[in-house]
Amino acid sequence: METRVAVMSIIVENMDSVEQLNALLHKNGQYIIGRMGIPYHKRGISIISIALDAPQDAIAALAGKIGSLNGISVKTAYSGVIATE
Repeated sequence: METRVAVMSIIVENMDSVEQLNALLHKNGQYIIGRMGIPYHKRGISIISIALDAPQDAIAALAGKIGSLNGISVKTAYSGVIATE
């Protein structure tokens, strides 16, 4: 199985969707290298960065599910690092 290293940037504008977001991240925890969350109280949002090492289709599927949540936007940057496991 080929995996890629990627970084997912998430902006949470609707705190009501956080529970669903955390459930998705927990479900895909085996792919997460690290996570950093920054609450930006001045603007009432949270900024989350997720580092992943996963099959490209799993990364894309996770981004699609996160992006479908109300008040949450996501962008993914892929590295050129591909590994075969």
